[in-house]
Amino acid sequence: MMSKPTYGLVENVATLLPEIPAESIVSRKVYSDDLLKVTLFGFAAGEELTEHTAAFPATLHFLSGEATLTLGKDSVEAQPGTWVQMPAHLPHSVLAKTAVTMLLTLTITK
Repeated sequence: MMSKPTYGLVENVATLLPEIPAESIVSRKVYSDDLLKVTLFGFAAGEELTEHTAAFPATLHFLSGEATLTLGKDSVEAQPGTWVQMPAHLPHSVLAKTAVTMLLTLTITK
């Protein structure tokens, strides 16, 4: 008899967004508990998440595509494998140059 797992497993997170419709940004919750929120985002080419801040520290991990990422006053080019750690309240934005998939992790602090 197998015990109930004490972990979360997604064998291929990219399969949670099988298709990104044109002219849209879609998201899927991957995991959520009292300390961590993980969301997979899909951006169609040309779509933008305008400047905003997060109340908690966050990481962005770009899985596919190319985007221009603004972090405070800096602008960087993101590509597959780009990983960013951001403190809470840092203004940031994402402009998808191609179709993009990105994993967002929020660390909930109390």
